[in-house]
Amino acid sequence: MASEKIDVRYVAKLARIALSEEEAVRFGKQLGDLLEHVNVLSELDTASVPATAQVVESRNVERGDDVTPCLDRETVLAMAPQRQGAFFRVPKIIAES
Repeated sequence: MASEKIDVRYVAKLARIALSEEEAVRFGKQLGDLLEHVNVLSELDTASVPATAQVVESRNVERGDDVTPCLDRETVLAMAPQRQGAFFRVPKIIAES
């Protein structure tokens, strides 16, 4: 795919990136080169390659679900910095959006 077919300004607008004319030309060429590389890769025969979700094998590490006695409520609340009745008291946080 030739770089002149790529609307670099539109892609930059979608990414909310301001580009100078020099950057638009440079990134247009780079994006064109990248798409040409992808086209070359798409021509490879991958029928015998199994699909993978991850390149590096991973496995879940799980611990046993053993029932153990928990701490007494009064013991835990006695260690709290602040408490209000049977609950922990925490500072009020109001986030601005």
